[in-house]
Amino acid sequence: MTTKITVSLPDEQVAALRAAVRDGEGRSVSALVSAALSDWTEKETLAQFLAHMEQVHGPIPAEDLAWARQGLAEARAAQEA
Repeated sequence: MTTKITVSLPDEQVAALRAAVRDGEGRSVSALVSAALSDWTEKETLAQFLAHMEQVHGPIPAEDLAWARQGLAEARAAQEA
């Protein structure tokens, strides 16, 4: 299900979105905005999870964070291929 809403964006962002659609980077402005919001939601959820883990278990070692970031980058690259 989808819901139609109205939002206001700076002219530059609207122009960039329309150019991206015109260049084939997305099927529509709505699809690009939806993808951006999905990315933001995923990052917010991950940030909340990491904050909770640190609260429960203490600071996450830098090498563990680097390992996780590498894994996420590889997963995203595979998804885009």
